[in-house]
Amino acid sequence: MNKHRTSLLLLVAMLFWSATCFADDLDDLASDYWQWRAAEQPLSLDDMPRLERPPDWVPDWSPAAVDKYHVQLAAFEERLRNINPSAMPVPRQVDWRLMGSALARARWELDILKSWQRNPMFYVDQTLGAIFDRLLQPPPFSDSRAQEIIQRMGSIPRTLEAAKQNLQRPPAPFARIALDQLKDVGPRMMTVARELKPHLSRKFQAQLDSETARAIPALEGYRGWLERQLPLLPAKIAIGRENYLFFLRKVALMPFTPAELLAMSRQEWERAVAFQAYEEQRNRSLPQLAMFPDVKAQIGREEKDENAIRKFITEKELLTIPSSVQHYRNLPLPAYLEPLEALGTNDDLTSPTRLKDDGISYIRPPSPNLGYFAAATARDPRPIIVHEGVPGHYFQLVLSWMHEDPIRRHYYDSGANEGIGFYAEEMMLQAGLFDDSPRSREIIYNFARLRALRVEVDVKLATGDFTVEQAADYLTKTVPMDASTARDEAAFFASSPGQAISYEIGKLQIVRLIADARRQQAETFNLRAVHDFIWKNGNVPLALQRWELLGLRDEIDALDRYKVPPALIPKKESPPAETARFFEAVNRPDPAVDSTASMSNIR
Repeated sequence: MNKHRTSLLLLVAMLFWSATCFADDLDDLASDYWQWRAAEQPLSLDDMPRLERPPDWVPDWSPAAVDKYHVQLAAFEERLRNINPSAMPVPRQVDWRLMGSALARARWELDILKSWQRNPMFYVDQTLGAIFDRLLQPPPFSDSRAQEIIQRMGSIPRTLEAAKQNLQRPPAPFARIALDQLKDVGPRMMTVARELKPHLSRKFQAQLDSETARAIPALEGYRGWLERQLPLLPAKIAIGRENYLFFLRKVALMPFTPAELLAMSRQEWERAVAFQAYEEQRNRSLPQLAMFPDVKAQIGREEKDENAIRKFITEKELLTIPSSVQHYRNLPLPAYLEPLEALGTNDDLTSPTRLKDDGISYIRPPSPNLGYFAAATARDPRPIIVHEGVPGHYFQLVLSWMHEDPIRRHYYDSGANEGIGFYAEEMMLQAGLFDDSPRSREIIYNFARLRALRVEVDVKLATGDFTVEQAADYLTKTVPMDASTARDEAAFFASSPGQAISYEIGKLQIVRLIADARRQQAETFNLRAVHDFIWKNGNVPLALQRWELLGLRDEIDALDRYKVPPALIPKKESPPAETARFFEAVNRPDPAVDSTASMSNIR
């Protein structure tokens, strides 16, 4: 008996030691990877993966830098391959899979999507977007921040020279999008510099003028170079079904086929259309919502509404709101930001080191000429507050950035993030937030129509069934929405396959998680507790959340059955042996997987 007890204790100790060693290896890998990613990760229009960069950071996409990124990524992949997760508890296995997804995202960017080779807009993001990114935080502009802006401005000519070396017959539609973004770039950049200078200390004002004067000819020269290339460029933009499946399975960790995504979105679109029709019929005798008279009135209402929403959430026991979480506020769009506003979402959702700052969304004056979302906000700020602010992105990101697990603090996945934002809209609608404003309920249902249609647009752009023009026209007529916003959305989705599905599919995964938790937990089910888990782990793909919270592996099993096609395994850009071993590792089934499991219960 004592001998048996001693052996058992020894086994437990060995397992604990083994798990601790793996945890150390995994944490070390994650720490090194996030440091690398802060320097390597390209800028994009997506506001979810905005990173805190090193103080002296500038984008570097020279051919030598790209070669270096390939070698460094292969080394990270090799380190992950050498970590066996089978002895880890489920939460730690989730972390291991998060790192696999993070590395797959970098591989997707470098070797499959290849925006650095096939998308001229990529270099608009790395130049103008780099300035836009650093302008988003509200004043004051410290000397260190001013220096960063000047350094980024100074890097523009070098980045655009790299663009001319790297771009290899990019699709003509992508070139046209970049040309549109570079229209009147000289006057726009002069406006940025002129309006920004009063916010900088005197010693940086002349430097800003000097670097802007060097950047403008480079930007105009890049535009001219693209115009000369345009007649020779191919029309095809589609990434293709096999590449798209790689993104779904290995990056987004979504266990669905493109056909399933289309079926799911079509059903949700029909539901949203019907519910909007019911709401409009119910409200047929009510006046339409009026726009606020000016920016000041809209900002005042938004502050009042955000405070009321926090109180509503607490009283309804929907979520726990820690007192340390700051607020989500509107500010007028600054004049120095206005010339670049088309380069991304005009918000500052803070960062892991700025948790004491308010989240900010910049707004234009109320006007009938505003775009789709801005026009809705100019009538009722609450639909956007619940998606972008509280309980949506700002609130979710702050909770995730406070996570005790550093891997979950830094990992990002738009499928979970945007799924939570969209889920928050309908959850707050059903909880009664908009009972006092029937016309606002119509806005929520119209938003739902758009999110469902985005899935169809995303899938069809990726598989070649839509051109950018067809996608924009489809959104304009079917949501319906203004043509300008529809063009912007179609262009972004074409260049970022998989992003547009994240709203609808992420929301549906949350709804399924809630339903399964209610069924499994029965009388002990607590909606607030489940929501608290989802929001705290809001950066984590929902298939992994479902496994960790409920112990349900069906979506994980479906992901593990996917095999990367040999054609997608890089053979030239990175060391072949190391890369092949990585894909062998990520394709290796987990020991606990039941190979006979089916996907019949995936909705």
